[in-house]
Amino acid sequence: MSDTTLEQLQRDVRYLMDRSAILDCIASHARGHDRHDIELLTRAYHDDGIDEHGFAVNPGPEYALWANKVHAKGSLLHTHNITTHTCEIDGDVAHCESYVLVILLNNDGVSARLISGRYIDRLERRKGEWKIALRRSTVDVLLSGDASILKTPFFQRTNVLPKLKIQKPV
Repeated sequence: MSDTTLEQLQRDVRYLMDRSAILDCIASHARGHDRHDIELLTRAYHDDGIDEHGFAVNPGPEYALWANKVHAKGSLLHTHNITTHTCEIDGDVAHCESYVLVILLNNDGVSARLISGRYIDRLERRKGEWKIALRRSTVDVLLSGDASILKTPFFQRTNVLPKLKIQKPV
């Protein structure tokens, strides 16, 4: 293997590792939202990071408290789903855009909202770790709808879970 080939392979592996770490940061941020996990949300930001959600601008370390309060006030539960993700890495800085679908079950338990938007991020690698330095959240579409079907017996959980038999392949 030539030195040039080995150097290219090293660059490719570094790029793939960086992309994976960046996407892991963004995914764990979404997971932190859905679990109201302050530590997980806060860990996604650098200490001097900033989060802009429309009119609300919060320092990264304070974002989780604000977000949890807003989510708890307006919904019983929610899911943040990251879809299309693009990322341009330039050394220790990455410019990313991630589409996000947020589904919120309203406090009445029978209506819901679907928000489609984007996270426009600048992540930075500091001390070997990728974290959000700046996040701008956009809302492109917001739909409201009926979720009363969740109250029907088909969707109600029971206290007894059936035992599943998993057969080994032959």
